[in-house]
Amino acid sequence: MSESSEIDDKTRAELHEIAARYPEARSGLLPMLHLVQSAQGRITPEGIEACADVLGITAAEVSGVATFYTMYKRKPVGDYHVGVCTNTLCAVMGGDVIFERLKEHLDVGNDETTEDGKITLEHVECNAACDYAPVMTVNWEFMDNMTPQSATQLVDDLREGKEVRSTRGPRLCTWREAERVLAGFPDDLADEGPAAGPASLVGLEIARENDWTAPGGGK
Repeated sequence: MSESSEIDDKTRAELHEIAARYPEARSGLLPMLHLVQSAQGRITPEGIEACADVLGITAAEVSGVATFYTMYKRKPVGDYHVGVCTNTLCAVMGGDVIFERLKEHLDVGNDETTEDGKITLEHVECNAACDYAPVMTVNWEFMDNMTPQSATQLVDDLREGKEVRSTRGPRLCTWREAERVLAGFPDDLADEGPAAGPASLVGLEIARENDWTAPGGGK
């Protein structure tokens, strides 16, 4: 998890590239912050200053955004950010038990990273995947219908460098690689894996079987 305090020329050029995508350059701040994390492993003072310079705003304004959203980190993140949903449904279905098991198994607390720098564990808010509760994410990719046993096997596989695939997505990349995708630089993995699973499509299938359609607008 080594990091450089300086923003290199490539990253600075890509910050300008992101800002240029938008009619109002400031609209690019969120993906720009993801790019900073991809390059530096976290939101650094130098990254904040670089974003402010590119956008022509103050560092305080950038910092206000970076500290508002929990997806932006002020300390280094491991190769794999493992999030365990502990909101109501996932908690009832076993999310709380999974989170406690992983804390013990990895010997870390919430928002802490293992000594080998591989795993950062965090309890997260609802991932809008209640139909697959309890749900975990790895670098923002879904891992569905988890159990304490499958969760510990998952983190062990990640630490051992084994290939792991999301339940409804591609093979898992590192956190920095995922952050680069969120900055708007595709990794060409978007079409890997199913886009949706059966539980998410039940309502659609029932509607098709009964020939149900949505009413027309204004009719």
